[in-house]
Amino acid sequence: MNPSGARPHPGDAPAIHSIDATLVVVPMRRPLGTSAAVITEAPLVLVDLRTEDGITGHAYLFCYLESAGHAAITLIREAGAALAGTAASPAAVRRVLETRFKLLGLRGLVSAALAVVDVACWDALAIAAGLPLARLLGATIRPVPAYNSNGLGLMEPSAAADEALELVDEGFRAVKMRLGRRSATDDLAAVRAVRAALPDDVALMADYNQALSPSAARERCRRLDDEGLSWIEEPVRHDDYTTTAELSALLRTPVQIGENFSGPRAMSLALRHNASDLVMPDLERIGGVSGWLGAAALADAADTEMSSHLYTEVSAHLLAATPTAHWLEYVDWADPVLQEPLKVTEGRVSPPDRPGTGLAWDRGAVAHFRRLP
Repeated sequence: MNPSGARPHPGDAPAIHSIDATLVVVPMRRPLGTSAAVITEAPLVLVDLRTEDGITGHAYLFCYLESAGHAAITLIREAGAALAGTAASPAAVRRVLETRFKLLGLRGLVSAALAVVDVACWDALAIAAGLPLARLLGATIRPVPAYNSNGLGLMEPSAAADEALELVDEGFRAVKMRLGRRSATDDLAAVRAVRAALPDDVALMADYNQALSPSAARERCRRLDDEGLSWIEEPVRHDDYTTTAELSALLRTPVQIGENFSGPRAMSLALRHNASDLVMPDLERIGGVSGWLGAAALADAADTEMSSHLYTEVSAHLLAATPTAHWLEYVDWADPVLQEPLKVTEGRVSPPDRPGTGLAWDRGAVAHFRRLP
């Protein structure tokens, strides 16, 4: 039942019947070696939000750890029980769930659960309207430039150069490599090897994954400043806006942050501190589609280019509706469980021109990769 006791009025968003979640662990085609960890499998929580009129909205959550996936499922199912009978309106859903989880705290996995339910709500609304999500948001279906972020982890320079060329050959004009090796000289050698191997018109981004202290960041980033990088991402702790602002002022190479913004308020704070040249919110951490829309408005007001982090399929729709859209981060981690994975054409990705986000599960693959508690 709706927690308020009221039934949705005719013409409202369809009422939620139930929400289910399934954990799958799929192998990554290319292992991802970062300064924090080496990841070879993608734990994904697949969410099905069913409405009382038979529509199912889909979304997924990338959990990094299988244990986190099991915990997220418990929270998502509890959210579903609280929402039964509530209209699948993202604003109404968030009000109910914020009240439900307020004492626990709206952070971490709780925030992730709210975000993935938000995405599933938007998918259901777009399906009910017979529109792709991008069109529901007032945008046109258009291709967005994408960089290949699969693999290219912490490996020897020659191996990194070879893998970078393989990533370009998959249809891209941009790739991203990971930094954070033992020494500044090792990072510099890897960047130079990859940059020399790539054609001049292929963009190269670099990501430290928060590996450096402020002093090390100043040293290493200065050494990389003339090496042809399109950006240097998260050189220090994600919320150290003082240091990233200093680096942004010091370097000619743009500084990129944002995948760890916890909602639009965190992004607003970073923008007020001039903490970076560019921003790249994560669909889950920014608060789902609703949080992304708030973040996109902030980026527009600040005249700051905005890219995406992971969640390629939904982010393609959102970047189409983002005034300062920059780059789509492309990973294929969910492809093994999708009926129709996204295609890359001439370095660009277009959101599917069919109702909703386009997410639909390959049920046979889901059964194969499913993990039970």
